[in-house]
Amino acid sequence: MPDPSIPEWESIARDLATLAGRAPAWPTVDIDARRSHLQRAIAAIAASAQEWVAAAADRRRFETNGALAGEEWITGPMTSIRGLRLLRQSLLKGGQPRSAVPHARQRRTGRTIRRVFPASLYDRCLYLGIRGEIWIEPDRPASQGRIYRSDLEGERREGGVCAVLGAGNIASIPVLDLVYKLFVEDQVVLLKLNPVNDYVGPFLEKAFASLIDDGFLRIVYGGAEVGRFICAHELVDTIHVTGAGQTHDAIVWGMGEEAARRRVSGEPLIDKPITSELGCVTPILVVPGKWSKAQIDYQARHVASMVTHNASFNCNAGKVLVLAEGWPQRDAFLAKVREALAAAPPRYAYYPGAQERYGAFLEHYPQAEVLGKSGGGVLPWTLIPSVPPKKEEYALQNEAFCGVLAHVDLPVSDAPSFLEKAPRFVNENVEGTLSIALLIDRSTRDRCEQAFEQALAELRYGAIGVNAWPGLIFALGTTTWGAYPGHSREEIGSGIGVVHNAMLFDHPQKSIVYAPFRIFPKPLWFFDHQNLLATAKALTALEASPSPLGVLRVALAALRG
Repeated sequence: MPDPSIPEWESIARDLATLAGRAPAWPTVDIDARRSHLQRAIAAIAASAQEWVAAAADRRRFETNGALAGEEWITGPMTSIRGLRLLRQSLLKGGQPRSAVPHARQRRTGRTIRRVFPASLYDRCLYLGIRGEIWIEPDRPASQGRIYRSDLEGERREGGVCAVLGAGNIASIPVLDLVYKLFVEDQVVLLKLNPVNDYVGPFLEKAFASLIDDGFLRIVYGGAEVGRFICAHELVDTIHVTGAGQTHDAIVWGMGEEAARRRVSGEPLIDKPITSELGCVTPILVVPGKWSKAQIDYQARHVASMVTHNASFNCNAGKVLVLAEGWPQRDAFLAKVREALAAAPPRYAYYPGAQERYGAFLEHYPQAEVLGKSGGGVLPWTLIPSVPPKKEEYALQNEAFCGVLAHVDLPVSDAPSFLEKAPRFVNENVEGTLSIALLIDRSTRDRCEQAFEQALAELRYGAIGVNAWPGLIFALGTTTWGAYPGHSREEIGSGIGVVHNAMLFDHPQKSIVYAPFRIFPKPLWFFDHQNLLATAKALTALEASPSPLGVLRVALAALRG
């Protein structure tokens, strides 16, 4: 425990005292005032977006007028603004937003399913053919907005202080985490930013100035020692962490031999409610079909883009490519994946520990194929071919968090067999339950509709992208983001709880997004998008202030991609 006499700890202790004093007042803040807080944040983020991206460019070594700047616009300001706007919209409806339900699929699957995307006519125009839904946990109601429902029922709500430990990769994560705790779970927040992306701090302080001024939010900086001090503090009631499983376990059980003893005896170092999102070895399931050359090329670039986005420092980055061994087009597809990875621009490996993680994978798999450029802080895109489909495999149990893609063959050749065996394989042998992608062409899906539906039902993942990178599910806002339910503090896996969830569902199990086999216009996460920066700026402006003219501007920019 750090010495609390050090001024830094005294400052944090004062912040926590302020928050604890204001926690009982937050549940009494009415919906109009809450919507006002969110609108101020939207306006401030939109006004500072250019500076935000410039600060990220300086930290992560990319040009402010290039494609990587467009990526930062999307994952930073745009996704933040969209999440805040959708949450504000739900509050306009008293915290009880309505959602459509695809009744035919609900009857077919025997599950309660709620359609949550498209969320507006604008979404329908811009995200052609894409739809999203939330599956509700079995034997649970599809109720929404628990804390706002309690207002309607005249119940008194208790406040609390939540320590949010922000992630270091995607800059919108701390934004969306803190607003979820405030506006969906009714807790005031102490946000500790990760040193890797603490450049975003000044922009968040401006964006949420009204919440800070009212004593409902504090933002602090520092590394692991600061985090440990905060989590152990008596005024912190709950904790939310986005990061690695090791981070969660260090908080709950401590370090070294003492941690092992505590785990065995069931005596946690910190015994507070903890929610978390802790990453995943994200699989990409490729259902065998009869694809054209253009379709093979498109999906190969799709796979490469799932790997290379944000230099592969994403918890939902593609990490295990699962193919059918007897698929006649297997070799042609793998060749195109190699070609796409080799063509993807190199990225600066800004995240700490990337070189060591990359080295460990090469040590375990000397057959790894280096396909991209390296040097000068750049790690090459790398394919590990023919990893045995066994649970003990290093590549199936360890998240690389760098540009490594493992390839696994299942001993099948046709789509029905693959759809039967692949869910069981990933559920039982691949670490994590956060995210997964499944690629399937339309004709194959039509022929195997029952097997396809059964596969979706069996997949134990919180976010399932059908013909879409699961990163889209992260960004949509109306979908939920978090691990599949069932983890415990002893076996934490990909974490406990969800965030985002702007439709405020009380008992979500998983979110599924369906996209056409070839998305048009070109998806914004593709590494070879030709007009990403202009499209990203236009989309950010649209999310901040939706209008028909804004939709037209986004569409025209996207068509040039």
